[in-house]
Amino acid sequence: MKLPPLTALRYFDVAARTESFVRAAEQLHVTHGAVSRQVRLLEESLGLELFERRNRALFLTPAGRSLHGTTQSIFEQLEGAVQRLQAQTQGNVLVVSCEPTIAMRWLIPRLPRFHAAHPDLQLHLVAAGGPLDFSRAGVDLALRRDDFHWDRTLHSLKICEEWIGPVGQRRHADSLDGQRLLHSATRPDAWNTWQRLAGEKVRHTERSDFEHFYLSIQAANAGLGLAIASALMVRDELDSGQLVAPFGFLRDGSAYHLLSPLPLEDGGKRQRFAEWVMGECQTCLAHLGLVQNDEPERPSPPQVR
Repeated sequence: MKLPPLTALRYFDVAARTESFVRAAEQLHVTHGAVSRQVRLLEESLGLELFERRNRALFLTPAGRSLHGTTQSIFEQLEGAVQRLQAQTQGNVLVVSCEPTIAMRWLIPRLPRFHAAHPDLQLHLVAAGGPLDFSRAGVDLALRRDDFHWDRTLHSLKICEEWIGPVGQRRHADSLDGQRLLHSATRPDAWNTWQRLAGEKVRHTERSDFEHFYLSIQAANAGLGLAIASALMVRDELDSGQLVAPFGFLRDGSAYHLLSPLPLEDGGKRQRFAEWVMGECQTCLAHLGLVQNDEPERPSPPQVR
């Protein structure tokens, strides 16, 4: 299928956003007639009316609203990619792609320390998970959990292991039996994995489901029940007493890695970020009494604070 010209889609997108050919022309630095012609060409190409023209006013048709939802997203992504690529020509900009949960719940609260330690670097954070095409995304580094297979031509550095355990408000800390267990679609086996590792069986429980891992943790924070959480991602709530971890944490066999298309030991911005994030992870786990695999194993004490 042949797509309509990009220019026509761009003119349509601005006209749909402004709901005016005149204002679209001002933003695009062209004439009102040029915008009108491009939109008409697009409508003829699609065989659809995209705007309803009434009393010199524009109104999107259902087809127009549907198309605008797509063009708006595409052009926003395109503009963001161009900005990141242009920024990368400056040697002090580092673009890091990070899984949303660890970005929101662990990395972002610690970024002031990164900026204080490396004031000459500008860090641009992109929230994403899973496989990544570095060349197309314009990303320098990706922080990922190893729950997928990545291209082995990438350079990788293990940052730390994943520790998981049930967390909730203190009133949920006595027993698992009869509790509401909070599940997430992005880690559907989390509860089964923890029960197998801990040798625990739960009875007479209720269940609530959430689309994303961080939503189930937030639900636990709101007092809705117990969620399986990563120790890293609830460190701050454990410290403040908002959450407790009555059964401690166990390694689930996965780990976080830093991925890069270029060597991480380059003596430059990649290595500086890698060393900083590894130090932060190790400090966080040590604070919780958790150890890496290359250290002697010892039980994780319950984190009830």
